[in-house]
Amino acid sequence: MRPMIALAALAAMSLGAGLASAQNNISALKGHDSKAPIDLSADRAEAQDRVDRAIFAGNVIVRQGSLTLRTARLTLAYANQNGIDINRIDASGGVTVTSPSETAKGDFAVYDLEDGLITMVGNVRLERGGSYLSGGRLTIDLDSGRAVMDGGLRGVNQDGGGRVTGRFTVPRRGGS
Repeated sequence: MRPMIALAALAAMSLGAGLASAQNNISALKGHDSKAPIDLSADRAEAQDRVDRAIFAGNVIVRQGSLTLRTARLTLAYANQNGIDINRIDASGGVTVTSPSETAKGDFAVYDLEDGLITMVGNVRLERGGSYLSGGRLTIDLDSGRAVMDGGLRGVNQDGGGRVTGRFTVPRRGGS
């Protein structure tokens, strides 16, 4: 069991801290302002004011600071007091979240703006540089920059079989 713990620690350090230095910020997403303005575009929009919800479909693109989310369908939950206060985004139909240095892909995602958490499920892949981790579920804490990958349920993540898998690039050192 110890090799698995060491691998998990290595994976977290490699993806979260960058391959060059484990002393740097945990993630490029650390400190992302989940209260920053949100820009959104889509092929179609539907407002459902009675239930404080809006649905967007078709080539949906959401931008907040340096974070971009792309998906086929998105539902915004909001509070309608003194303007619209978005508190949750649910995305489905293939979701890609990008920051300047990382890309995460999955089948579904939930962005909880109040808690600053992004959770992705279903065939999740987190990439940074030439390294990646794949699994069933990824949770990113935007305040701390901590990313946690789970294998998910067996049968849900077909490629990994309920396990976290990955590949890490190793920089070449020395003369030859």
